[in-house]
Amino acid sequence: MKVKKIVYPTSLSQIADIEDDNIDVFIELEDGTNISVAVCTPKNLISYMTKENINFIPASPPDIIVKSLTEETIEQAIENYAQEDAFWLKLFFVAGVDKTVIDLDRIDLCLKEMKRINQELLND
Repeated sequence: MKVKKIVYPTSLSQIADIEDDNIDVFIELEDGTNISVAVCTPKNLISYMTKENINFIPASPPDIIVKSLTEETIEQAIENYAQEDAFWLKLFFVAGVDKTVIDLDRIDLCLKEMKRINQELLND
């Protein structure tokens, strides 16, 4: 799916360290869907863990991770996540807004079926 527009509520020029920060990004897709995502850098994840004195990133809606917070890099990542039907962009967005949209019963059924298939493969 094509990305129609990308808006940065915080100007990229305001970012002190483009390799150690995060930013919210608003995206409009060609079908009219509006999505907001957080984009961060690997160094920012490390900085967060150091600041919070933790050894992992707690469970939360996923961010799009880029090497540096430049317009070119962010746009490349968003275009990648928007490929085909923008599944990953839409999933990241709804996971952060309303996780009940995701059918856990259906996921559990799928996992059960995958377990059965794996068991068959191991027993052959």
